[in-house]
Amino acid sequence: MMTGAPPRIPVGCGAFVSFHPSMGAVTAHERGATGGLPPYFSIPSMSRSGGPNFLGATCAPFVVPDDPNSASFRVRDVAPPRGLNDTRVDGRRDLRDRLDHFHRYADKSAGDPALALDEYYDQGYELMSSRQAQRAFDITREDPRVRDRYGRSSFGQRCLLARRLVESGVPFVTLNEGGWDHHVSLFDSFDRRMPAFESSIAALIDDLDQRGLLDSTLVVALGEFGRTPRINKDAGRDHWSNAMSVLVAGCRTPGGQVVGATDARGYAASERVLSPENFAATVYTKLGIDPGKILFTPSGRPTYLVTDPTPIRELMG
Repeated sequence: MMTGAPPRIPVGCGAFVSFHPSMGAVTAHERGATGGLPPYFSIPSMSRSGGPNFLGATCAPFVVPDDPNSASFRVRDVAPPRGLNDTRVDGRRDLRDRLDHFHRYADKSAGDPALALDEYYDQGYELMSSRQAQRAFDITREDPRVRDRYGRSSFGQRCLLARRLVESGVPFVTLNEGGWDHHVSLFDSFDRRMPAFESSIAALIDDLDQRGLLDSTLVVALGEFGRTPRINKDAGRDHWSNAMSVLVAGCRTPGGQVVGATDARGYAASERVLSPENFAATVYTKLGIDPGKILFTPSGRPTYLVTDPTPIRELMG
């Protein structure tokens, strides 16, 4: 679901399972940065299989682990460390550049990791010096009524931060909101978490619409698989890969429709059976990226971006 490519080896739950770059990393590679901000964010942590793989460090997500709902919210690496002024930072960068003139023996045809690290450092310096980046992260600029609509919770304020990043030109933001693996006491947990989650997602969609950003922004809410149709002995549901649901809004997606269906008991998809590849192809197409594109690893090995580059026609508008 994060890459559009199946894992090549069987692994246990919780592992980083893919050798294929994630959609966020590919977007960073294809779209690039703008206004001093990195092109790919993952908040508050990197999702499983959300990394860049062979695309390298410059396409890795910028992770914002701090809680924007906290009064002391401050994004690391966006400002010089305390005790360092701009002059000292520039002096350290100049010293590093002079030392960096030493000859490197790495085979650049195979991809020199030191060069990727250089680009990563350059992104960091640009981020610290970008006024646009400083403004995007300053969530206190928002009208308190807007913050209230999103919900004064960690997830609600992360949704608001995501909107601010999109508004500043960031092409891909992942909100990695875990804790939905309800093997036990599903109904109690769901009643506690879902109302606030739904309210924050609705506020995000409405806010994007009011600001004229919804037609150019795709909002997707999904997990990695579905849940068993039957309740287990612990009043929960277990893992189920035969059917699942994905919420899609924005980016000229026709609203008010349900694509596909399961059998009467929810055991398996029975109409318009679609795959993660179709989902990834849809996202790429809406981002202006050709899902049929071939990428090349540093060793020159060709890799299909998506093996089945057919988008879901009902979502294309």
